[in-house]
Amino acid sequence: MQEDFRLIVDLVIVLAAATAGGLLASLLKQPALLGYLIGGIVIGPSGLGVIKELIQVETLAQFGVAFLLFALGVEFSFAELKKVQAISLGGGGLQIILTMLLTTVVSLGVGWVSSPVQGIFLGAILSLSSTAVVLKCLMERNETTTPHGQVMLGMLVVQDLALGLMLAVLPALDQPAEALGLAVGRSLILIGLFALGAVAAGIWIIPSLLRFLAQTESRELFLLGVVVLCLGIALLTEHLGFSIEMGAFVAGLMISEVEYADQTLTYVEPLRDIFAALFFVAVGMLIDPVFLWQHLELILGLVCLVVLGKSLIIIPIVRSFGYTTKTSIIVGLGLAQIGEFSFVLASAGQNLGLVSRRVYLLILGTTAVTLVITPFVLQLIPRLLDWMENVPWLFALLEETSLPIAISDDLPQQNHVIVCGYGRVGRNLVQILINHDYPVIVIDHSERTIQELRHAKIPYLYGNAASSHVLAAAGVDRACAMAIALPDPMNTRLCLKRSLEYSPDLDITVMAYRDKDIELLYHLGAKEVVQPEFEASLELSTHLLVSIGLPLNQIQQQTQKIRNSHYLDLRPEESPIQISRNLQQAAQNMNSKWYTLPEDSPLEGMTIQQTDLRHLSGVSVMAIRRSNGEEVDYPNSNTSLEKGDRLLLVGEPEALAILDQLAKGEVKLPSDSVSCQWLVILENSLAIGKTLAEIDLLRRYSVQVQALRRQGKFLRWPHPTMDLQAGDHLLLCGGFQNLNQVRCDLIPMITPGNAKTVASSTKTESNPSETKQPATL
Repeated sequence: MQEDFRLIVDLVIVLAAATAGGLLASLLKQPALLGYLIGGIVIGPSGLGVIKELIQVETLAQFGVAFLLFALGVEFSFAELKKVQAISLGGGGLQIILTMLLTTVVSLGVGWVSSPVQGIFLGAILSLSSTAVVLKCLMERNETTTPHGQVMLGMLVVQDLALGLMLAVLPALDQPAEALGLAVGRSLILIGLFALGAVAAGIWIIPSLLRFLAQTESRELFLLGVVVLCLGIALLTEHLGFSIEMGAFVAGLMISEVEYADQTLTYVEPLRDIFAALFFVAVGMLIDPVFLWQHLELILGLVCLVVLGKSLIIIPIVRSFGYTTKTSIIVGLGLAQIGEFSFVLASAGQNLGLVSRRVYLLILGTTAVTLVITPFVLQLIPRLLDWMENVPWLFALLEETSLPIAISDDLPQQNHVIVCGYGRVGRNLVQILINHDYPVIVIDHSERTIQELRHAKIPYLYGNAASSHVLAAAGVDRACAMAIALPDPMNTRLCLKRSLEYSPDLDITVMAYRDKDIELLYHLGAKEVVQPEFEASLELSTHLLVSIGLPLNQIQQQTQKIRNSHYLDLRPEESPIQISRNLQQAAQNMNSKWYTLPEDSPLEGMTIQQTDLRHLSGVSVMAIRRSNGEEVDYPNSNTSLEKGDRLLLVGEPEALAILDQLAKGEVKLPSDSVSCQWLVILENSLAIGKTLAEIDLLRRYSVQVQALRRQGKFLRWPHPTMDLQAGDHLLLCGGFQNLNQVRCDLIPMITPGNAKTVASSTKTESNPSETKQPATL
């Protein structure tokens, strides 16, 4: 077969394998990236052998990573890079050095290498993580703008820079110290000169070039110019001894500050996706399943060692830069793989005799397995964090880093509005609230943002808005409303859920970046969910319709109807199967469980609104499967529970256990006239050290202890054997007279003082003489 025709055939086969593998992964509800890797294994030399010559395919695959990094640079921008420059440069560099040192010590100790030079080289291979795989996973999960996403990307950029330095130093590793020093110095000078040139071009050349291309009003010419710019800079970095990927990323950064950045990204994205699929299939071709099987135990051991070792190195580093333990764990596990560019480094090392053939194959096998499991690891991290929150000593470790870092002195104490996230949306919202003289508290986790708030004299809390400690310090139980405008979907859900635990009736408005999150956030308890793109469409339509003469009140009624329908008229129509699939995928990232309603359950025949399970147990009902096979996704408040229903529940393990008690009738639902009041246990209270069973408020006064809040942890229906501690908040529910009797009979155990009566889960009897602040115990 002619060589040029052979390339076309190979290209079609690779794309077909990517399509088939991606479809298979989609059907199995797995990331498409995993399907691409499997497709490469099947058609590669070690699989069916359909493609035996990898050089041409690998060359084309390099375009994929180049475009992937180019698009990242356009989205990332210098402004975003500055936010994580400390952890990127300091943390990324420290991670590489520590990985090389520890690998050298361990490999020499167990006999994997025979000299420190070989150990350093092996450490350099292990220190690199996969920019392409991690970036693809973050993009699929819409997490590139989250704190952990930006930290990961910042550290990966430094690793890509270090790759060029490693390749330059590699030939001099076995030379005298002078030659090694000259190689390092030369590489650093080249990096510095290239950085200066990139900054200068980004200021004086790139904007004019893009403006000239845009003036032609030709989409083809603009795209061609951008592609030439991207690949030209990438080839320049390759010529200088660095990676093509680093050059493509820098090219994207240069364009990111130009007015045509969004247009550039729109044009390049289709090319990026096609060539990225090529790249991952090419990586799959390098994997030898036979060698993996023959050395399975050794490779799995090495994989565990790599994942555990890199995590234990990265987590403390990220934590030392002031990030929370949760963010540190996500970053540590997210970067705990060997990067695809380690193939390049390992191949060069083998040619120089730094590693044997067997060690080289083991490196390839271990790298391949870590790349394959990375999407699964990132999927499992939310569940791991949820599990850690339910182990007392691990929860204490997580919450220790969730305390507010700084609090302004002038926090409002009552009827204020809490704004979580001070990005573009949060900043505008705060300005409007201040203009209308509403007391505001802003929660943000960026030092630069906090400095801006200090300068503007806006009350703030420096910390993670999803932390129970931060929410308690912000007085969420005394606030009149909350707005959540966080870039991270996971933190958005946690912030919403925990805020409602403190104040079940709080009016919370949430911003959703993704269409599929809208119904999910409503069912988690948000009063209003705003989708920025849909709102922009509504505002544009309003102005347009008014300008052509339609009555304003008629237009407002129509737009409000669209908002009340959760933007259903604007959202793409989805089949019931697709809706169910999206729901299942969303529930996987939270504590979810299918629960069958017990026989003769007191919940049978009640609507979701009547059961009010979210307030009573903290559980949200996401879907219902009837006994006849019908499935109700995102049931509304008027949906009734029927005999034999299976419920898809989302909530903490304790909350799911409470729902089980409610469904079995072991815990009674509140009656129609019940009031609930928070009681605080003071340090000198006689109740300290006594169990709830010893106090026995239910038998003596018909008052139920429905919840206990301790050190930021919220427990529904605490166990009777639980000892009471100073600072505990108890949620007592019962009749007004019974609650007053409790206070009177247990004095001095209970004394009136700062109390707040919260709305009951059903109807609440009104009593003008009742105190409005939390009593003390």
